[in-house]
Amino acid sequence: MSIVNLNKVKKARELTAKKAEADVNATKFGRTKAERLAETARDGRAKFQLDQLKFEDE
Repeated sequence: MSIVNLNKVKKARELTAKKAEADVNATKFGRTKAERLAETARDGRAKFQLDQLKFEDE
């Protein structure tokens, strides 16, 4: 038999659980910086095009 530090085992188990949860959240919410910038640019172009088509009341 070997001596096992139960605190280390508990911390290791919690760490693996946190990493698993982080991976799930990364796939659900995570986007790269390039994806965020591309979406911002796309939204800006769409807003600009809609503003061009807007009728001004006189």
